Amino acid sequence: MIEFWTNPMSRGQIAHWMLEELGQPYTTNWLDFGPAGMKTADYLAVNPMGKVPAIRHDGKVVTEAAAICLFLADAFPQAKLKPTSAAELADYFRYTLFAAGPMEQAVTARAMGWQVPEGRDGMAGFGSFDATIDGMEKMLTGRDFVCGKTFTAADVYVGSTIDWGLGFKSIPSRPAFEAYAARVRARPAYASAKAINGARMAQTQKG
Repeated sequence: MIEFWTNPMSRGQIAHWMLEELGQPYTTNWLDFGPAGMKTADYLAVNPMGKVPAIRHDGKVVTEAAAICLFLADAFPQAKLKPTSAAELADYFRYTLFAAGPMEQAVTARAMGWQVPEGRDGMAGFGSFDATIDGMEKMLTGRDFVCGKTFTAADVYVGSTIDWGLGFKSIPSRPAFEAYAARVRARPAYASAKAINGARMAQTQKG
């Protein structure tokens, strides 16, 4: 059994999608933001950052959405969400960490209004927003999924990045992004995770 901590209005949705893809039993701990939820002593013992998502499997805690996706694919090989060939593994790790690193930084920096000083882009892990977006576009062009024709755990993370970016308009709409987003949104596990989180949000709003 996997234990899962999340909030429906958070990056926990990424891990939730991954859990639905696995088809394995899990328990969900819904946490509120703030001192009565993610900042309680009990949860800080799980994740000292007081953030979600987090999981516990076989006594081991894993945090960070990208790490959770990769870990679960490895822990449950029967789900066939981790590639086996060296060529596919190269893309699997490269795209996931590109989305979790440079792309996350670039989108956050723009949303916060942070500017990299002229001539200092080499010191920023993402270089520039435009370079990062162009890089992701080139990587996704001409392929169905991160590893080619086969959906993997990398697509849960990269797909969430593109899906959310298009939905919140934090990344530009481009043909490669729109086509890729349409493919990952067609996953039954994507729909089920969205439904679970949508229902939880509606319940929370009703008080």
